[in-house]
Amino acid sequence: MDATNGSVWLALAIVLIIGVITKALIRRNVPAPVCNRLPPPVANNGSIVMLLHAFLTKGFHAMIQDQYTKLGSVFTVSIFGLKATFLVGPEVLGQFFEGMPSEIAVSPAIQFFEPILGKETYGIDTTTHYWLTGFMKDALKSGKLRSMVSPMIQEVEAYFAKWEQHGITDLKQEMKHVLMAITARCLVGKEFREQMMGETWTLFYQLFDNGTRLSSVLFPYAPLPSNRRRDKARAKLSKILTQIVQSRRGSNHVEDDVLQILTNSKYKDGRPTTEEEVVGLIIFVVLTGLHSSNTTSTWTGALLLNNPRWSMAAVEEQQQIMQKHGCHLDYNVFLEMEILHNCIKEVVRLHPVPPLSIRKAHKPFTVRTRDGTEYEIPGGHTIVSPTLLNGSIPHIYKNPNVFDPDRFGPGREEDKVGGKFSYTSFGGGRHACLGQAYAYLQIKAIWSHLLRNFEMKLESPFPVVDRSTFMMEAKGKIMVSYRRRQLPASI
Repeated sequence: MDATNGSVWLALAIVLIIGVITKALIRRNVPAPVCNRLPPPVANNGSIVMLLHAFLTKGFHAMIQDQYTKLGSVFTVSIFGLKATFLVGPEVLGQFFEGMPSEIAVSPAIQFFEPILGKETYGIDTTTHYWLTGFMKDALKSGKLRSMVSPMIQEVEAYFAKWEQHGITDLKQEMKHVLMAITARCLVGKEFREQMMGETWTLFYQLFDNGTRLSSVLFPYAPLPSNRRRDKARAKLSKILTQIVQSRRGSNHVEDDVLQILTNSKYKDGRPTTEEEVVGLIIFVVLTGLHSSNTTSTWTGALLLNNPRWSMAAVEEQQQIMQKHGCHLDYNVFLEMEILHNCIKEVVRLHPVPPLSIRKAHKPFTVRTRDGTEYEIPGGHTIVSPTLLNGSIPHIYKNPNVFDPDRFGPGREEDKVGGKFSYTSFGGGRHACLGQAYAYLQIKAIWSHLLRNFEMKLESPFPVVDRSTFMMEAKGKIMVSYRRRQLPASI
């Protein structure tokens, strides 16, 4: 089957899985008390034929946009017993992002991640999850990020030093490879960095690609070829990472990277993290961070090069920073790159990774829409926040389909118009992305270097979103030409 048909069947399969799991869990729940508030309206009055027709002819996101236009910011899609309630807009997202784990949890529908990440870090009890999340927050807080700036810059410099004086290249592949270098250096460390060009990166991609195939999503523990490849890749990767953890703990040598922080982390009772927990966390942060940053870095380049006004503004900002700080870059200097920051922020609004978030309501809760209507969301429902749609609501974002980084600047600040959940591309509340600051930092490290040192031009047509993938990737190659600037401006 081709890629587009594959994505259609994958989406349908996920819907079926959610339906089966949700029905099973609802049967085990105690019936909810009678409530006088309105239930959410049902899309197409529950007509599966009409929903599937819209999905197959327009695509998933267009289908949800249609239902939002017809029904408003709260509606339920019912297919094969699934009750998936969509929440659109900041007014109705409070409980989704702020609810306690006993009230709002990860949906069972995405449990196919368990064999990818490991049982030690996925589907764990609330207390362990709390502590592991705390370890990750500590590893990626601003104080730690400051020490990552120099290694990031070194990796970026070394990578783009290999470019000729001028040439043409595929931007997607260049972003992928430079981010591999940064990830290995800053997250996993020197030992991993020395092996990164060999088998190790292949194992990461084999783990992710096979683990997210349709067959693995449907039957994550069935004896299928994709599952065997996934498990084989994870076993080899786990062995490599476990050896590094053991080596760190068996010596007095300390590295300045995320792996070292996770290796040294301890629970409240003094118990250290297990080797399996550290491996699972590292796999999680590498897979999620590398993929999302690759997508965002690529779109950043494409949108800047397709919008001369903003590429020129970003270059001028770099020139001003050079005049002020010279070639010295540190964490505080990166914070001064407001134009570049807002460009990246606008990219993530237009192309969020992932484009939606899915959770499970353990208990009923009430939402109030912008017009004051209250709806009761039943316990047992799958609840969905379509991030892509949340970032394009016209009463919050003016001309939402236009690339306009100024919308975040003084006097407009459209990301605050509707309150704290107006901008959810990095999640929010209890579910805010832990790696947000890290992502901004490494993308700034890449693009500040490119803007300072190269004149670039988009040679291929402006890319479209690859609808055969779930993660808003740009489709096909993105060919750009480059020429080194004749400036004393190397980072």
